[in-house]
Amino acid sequence: MGGQAPGGCSEYGPAAAGGAGPLGDGPAPGACSEYGPGGYVPGGGLPVGAGPRGAGPAPGSPPGGRPATAAHPDLERPHHTPKREELAYGLGSLTKTFTVLLLADLARAGALGLDDPLAAHLPGVRLPPGNARRITLRHLATHTSGLPRVPRDLLAGAVLRPYRNAYAGYTRERLLAALAGARLRHAPGTRWHYSNLGLALLGPALEHAAGAPYADLLTARVLRPLALTSTTLGPGPHPLAPAHRGDGRTPLPPAEMSAFAPAGGLFTTPADLLTYAEALLTPPPSSPLAPALADVRIPQLRRRTPGHRAEIHTLTWYQHPTPAGPLLFHAGATFGQQSFLGLHPPTRTAVAAFATRHDRTTAVVRTAYTLLHTLIAR
Repeated sequence: MGGQAPGGCSEYGPAAAGGAGPLGDGPAPGACSEYGPGGYVPGGGLPVGAGPRGAGPAPGSPPGGRPATAAHPDLERPHHTPKREELAYGLGSLTKTFTVLLLADLARAGALGLDDPLAAHLPGVRLPPGNARRITLRHLATHTSGLPRVPRDLLAGAVLRPYRNAYAGYTRERLLAALAGARLRHAPGTRWHYSNLGLALLGPALEHAAGAPYADLLTARVLRPLALTSTTLGPGPHPLAPAHRGDGRTPLPPAEMSAFAPAGGLFTTPADLLTYAEALLTPPPSSPLAPALADVRIPQLRRRTPGHRAEIHTLTWYQHPTPAGPLLFHAGATFGQQSFLGLHPPTRTAVAAFATRHDRTTAVVRTAYTLLHTLIAR
């Protein structure tokens, strides 16, 4: 898509497209083929640019291309403490990239295989009729399982009470029951359809494979090795950035994701998100995560949709072409915040961005995506 903003990466509204609250969105479903093995004022946005070690630095960054942060000048209020960059923000669907990195790491460790059937890691769980036994862990990661976006029992509440967080209190048992009652939209591996349900199911599947709770696995195998000390499942020690409805004034509580935590439950600071970006841009050779960090960047499928150019997807990232080589990105949203992370490995450049309100008019994703293209072209 070149310099265009990501057409399908803006997060969807609570009642839009059959969704049940914002956890992430992507381009329209389409056929796919295998390709290869400080405190905000309401509505504020904080783009964060990074040109780590030798890449073109973000505007205003110090010499050497080190990470820099910036906020819209109209939002700089001297009485706001702590600073915006010291707050923690809900990542929404950006969490999925961490969960799939954990999946890739466990695959490298031999605890599971990417092409293991989901049923093998959910023994005794009833599956929906049809081709559900063909669903693999890779299908869940790449949104090709055929599972719907969200469980049916969330749809009515999303329409009637669009700002009520129906994910809060959603138990593991209810999640597995939702799998049993789901209707596959297509045969696994044949089409792409964004599924929060599918990513959430990776949680119990990884727990079974590794014999430990998802939260413990994520901390021990991803967050701690990458020194992401300010990234937590649910609110952590850092003060939280506020969240608002689309009007930019009505406050909303932090998003509790319960059994959907693997699909959207992480909170992080801008500094930690840029540390994550640096690891993805240049996997540290000495890190035990280096192989998995490289694996999640490998293209997995190409798909075409009416009105869209070909889309390439890695195990967890969207990939778009640029004249200087491919870029990777993912967006995320909770009910009152939005986030974005974009990476350009050839120039080792990254842009992260956050906003403290969520609706279709919030421009933070498009703005950050455009900024990344600007930095790449320098």
